[in-house]
Amino acid sequence: MKHVVAVLAAMLLSAASAATIIEEGPDKVAILGDANPAKLSEFAFGLGNGNDRPRGAYAYSLRTPLFSDYAEKDRYIYIPPGTQARLGADGAIAFPVGTVIFKSFGWPDWNDGRPVETRLLIRREKGWVALPYIWDTDGRDATLALGGRRVPVAFKSPDGHTHNIRYAVPNMNQCKECHSLNGAIVPIGPKAANIDFEAADAAYLPLPSATRSVAAMPRWDDPATGSVADRARAYLDVNCAHCHNPAGSASNSGLFLRWTDDPAGVNYGIGKRPTAAGRGSGGMDFAIAPGDPAHSFMLYRLESTDPGIAMPEVGRSTVHKEGAALLRQWIAEMPQGGG
Repeated sequence: MKHVVAVLAAMLLSAASAATIIEEGPDKVAILGDANPAKLSEFAFGLGNGNDRPRGAYAYSLRTPLFSDYAEKDRYIYIPPGTQARLGADGAIAFPVGTVIFKSFGWPDWNDGRPVETRLLIRREKGWVALPYIWDTDGRDATLALGGRRVPVAFKSPDGHTHNIRYAVPNMNQCKECHSLNGAIVPIGPKAANIDFEAADAAYLPLPSATRSVAAMPRWDDPATGSVADRARAYLDVNCAHCHNPAGSASNSGLFLRWTDDPAGVNYGIGKRPTAAGRGSGGMDFAIAPGDPAHSFMLYRLESTDPGIAMPEVGRSTVHKEGAALLRQWIAEMPQGGG
């Protein structure tokens, strides 16, 4: 009987401890305050020391993700208990104040699989704030790097090639540039059309049910989900359209690359001449020359790592060969004068 009582007492103590942990974290002041914590641990999400899942957050994945030097990304969303996001008329998700979106970057064959950085997007009363945290060498905590940093990493791409690069952790201005919409910071990846609701946790995200009825974006690398053209456009939407849209930081280019919102005409790059003369065009006449990928400077820029030519301008130090191959096939199959 004493043994049974002891076991029950231990169980109750364990349950009480678990309840205390749940009640204690995360730190609302760190999330909602104006100050930006110097250490990731100050948010009290329990990250570090081998734990890469934020307490109380939901794991999710994307149908078509942004390419970032072949890094694997762990994605989580924390939505404050008792709150719910809304679905906007444009299909974007409006997250409540207190939401934190986590994205950790790493490679299985580098640094024992530990992430190099974890980026946070925090929805505060005044809007979204983007904060990059670089993990300390021992993996116990991560340090805020508002000025960004270059971190030497080595990894193998799917074709077996070994890359040695200085991986670029973006500074705050670069975060704002890519996440800008009408001058305000917004999330890029977790859109209703792109969240993979078949993933384990995403099915339970506290999002409005209408979110799941939005037409799903194709998976860029899965022919079963769409035609070559559909998958190429999904790839351009995720990798380019956060800047190349009428309200984005590249709006003055006149090149708009959203998946369904922009018609496949001149403003989509087909038969579009360079906005300004420069090395970026490679001496070519059109962003997309139908049937002629070798003379399409959109592809030329995607396949370059030269800082004065490469697109996207930030976020990669390597060429995404597989993504470029999809776009090359799309342009090659494009009928002359059409999209």
